[in-house]
Amino acid sequence: MGPVTAAVFMATFMTAVEGTIVSTAMPTIVSDLRGLSLMNWVFSIYMLMCAVTTPIYGKLSDRFGRKPLINIGLAVFVVGSLLCGLSRSMVHLILARVIQGLGAGAIQPLTFTILADIYPIEKRAKMIGFNSSAWGVASIVAPLIGGFLVQQLSWHWVFAVNVPIGLIAIVLIQVFLKEDVRPHESPIDYWGIVLLTICLVTLMLGLQNLNGADNVWLSVVPLIVALAAAVALVVVERRQADPILPLKLFSNRTFVVENLAILLISGFLMGFETYLPIRMQSVLGFNPTMGGFALTPSSIVWLIGSFMAGKLLSKYPPHKMMSLSLVFLLVGCGITIFVPIHTSYLAFLGISAIFGYGFGLSITVGTMTSQSVVSSDEVGTATSFNTLARSLGQTLMISVFGIVMNVVMAQGVARTPGLTLDMMDKMINPETAGQLPAQFLEPARVIVYDGLRWIFIVGFIILLLALIINLFDHKSTKLLTQAQPQEIATK
Repeated sequence: MGPVTAAVFMATFMTAVEGTIVSTAMPTIVSDLRGLSLMNWVFSIYMLMCAVTTPIYGKLSDRFGRKPLINIGLAVFVVGSLLCGLSRSMVHLILARVIQGLGAGAIQPLTFTILADIYPIEKRAKMIGFNSSAWGVASIVAPLIGGFLVQQLSWHWVFAVNVPIGLIAIVLIQVFLKEDVRPHESPIDYWGIVLLTICLVTLMLGLQNLNGADNVWLSVVPLIVALAAAVALVVVERRQADPILPLKLFSNRTFVVENLAILLISGFLMGFETYLPIRMQSVLGFNPTMGGFALTPSSIVWLIGSFMAGKLLSKYPPHKMMSLSLVFLLVGCGITIFVPIHTSYLAFLGISAIFGYGFGLSITVGTMTSQSVVSSDEVGTATSFNTLARSLGQTLMISVFGIVMNVVMAQGVARTPGLTLDMMDKMINPETAGQLPAQFLEPARVIVYDGLRWIFIVGFIILLLALIINLFDHKSTKLLTQAQPQEIATK
């Protein structure tokens, strides 16, 4: 199990670092390739491709096995990374990010699926905790790695570092992961794949355009198309012998409730990780590095929450564990709402730790429950759907939070004669905040504080909704700890 587990952790860390390290290098990339107007597409196209392919990889892994699918994903990701590093224009970089996203869509769900295959439930939580912690570690080390590579070498190396890591992971999985795949006689659900792709592409585009779209139809039309594709998908999937999205999964109340809760929690997680560092920088005046380190306690305590999930799930049903995690998140959110504007940095480290325990508990419980309440030949599909729910929640809520922030800032600027939105842009960055006239510095800081407070008020409502939804699963029973891993062996 050791080499396979190491490969899984390497693959997860590689994709986790990717987002943060690219953000660190982006100012240099934009300057070099002269593509400020296309900058957002570097991020959004990657997320889009990843979300679209996640359920497809998950279903195909149930059919053809984890090894070929994750190795294909790793190979595609490595090729995409290499092409990103060789890009000589912004258009080329965006096209290469399409390839990268197509590969990442396999890596994110299948790493968790492989852990479910080779570890029983009581050990799985620890492994999922370690695997999930890669995202927290990435938020700390990626800016340091990215800054070093950009300053000492060039931004091209930010992408090139993925190549050796990905190749080593492929070799380890190819050599050490052994699986017994049962043959499927039913045909592949091509119509389901096409309709699911159309549905997810248009849904993600519509959600991304909710915030700041010049034309409301840029959001409305894709969402209408997504709804129509979803209806057609349901009709088609009912007739398929082996559907790409088994509708019977949605007849399982625990599966549906847990994934809805995770969708909302993941949406709030994106807001927490995005806006807590902004508060450290724009309100308290710390540099970006210190702003990022405010998330460190969350990453550390996340592991503790994950470890506890494995032990507590053997004693309590999933809905009680999810409720416990939401209590921690609601407490952390409530404290953040009511703390004064000049609350110390140290206090936020404690608040971050509270959030970390709630996130570690909830994300691990949601993943393990999704894997455990389905049959063994649907674990990949269930895990990929859980990953998709998290992606959709993050995409939706980051747009909602952006709208909230923009509205509050616009109202604050309108109430302060002489203050402009351009000044507020400078206020967000502690390095440029000093350029504001002295009389506007404190009012601008108060406006940012109000905007961030309203973001967490909205977040509190989201978490409360997740808690209410979770109560509909009050009849769920505890997961069976004696459950054995799938018929997969390692050398």
